Formats: sequence, structure tokens, C-alpha cells
Amino acid sequence: MAAGDATAGKAIFTKSCQPCHGADGSGNPNIAKMMNVTMRPLGSADVQAQSDDVLKGIVTGGRGKMRPVTSVTGKSVDDVIAYVRTLKK
Repeated sequence: MAAGDATAGKAIFTKSCQPCHGADGSGNPNIAKMMNVTMRPLGSADVQAQSDDVLKGIVTGGRGKMRPVTSVTGKSVDDVIAYVRTLKK
């Protein structure tokens, strides 16, 4: 289980991540189409198999066409990862 607070992470996710990743983490199809990418659902086995450190690196450093989320720093990153862990299918 991630070290953060999933309840706090949900609020941060809603503000900073939901526009692209959708309310349930399955991805916003309009953003995916606009960016010409396939978004893996955050609750999928392959995303959930990533370590917390890898997920933190993606949030803070970006990956592919995803830019770093500069508004999420420090403990907030742990909180978002804890929330993402609750999306496991």
C-alpha cells in the first residue's frame, strides 16, 4: 500500500489528474484522441504492477506525451499514488 493518504489523494487527483485520466482513471477519450495516444487505465494490472517510485517518477517527470504534473509535489505525490492504488481492478 502506498505511503500517502488516499482520501487526500482523491481530491488532488480530481483537480490535477482527472481532466486527462477521467474520474475513474480509465482515461479521457477526447484527450487520448487529441494527443494520438492510448491511455492505459490506471486500475489495470500493468499500471498497478508499477512500483510507487515508478509512478511517482511519471507524475513528477512525465512519460511519453504526458507532461510532469508540476502542481503535485511532496506528500501530495504520495497521496495521489495511494489514491491510484484504490483504482485497482
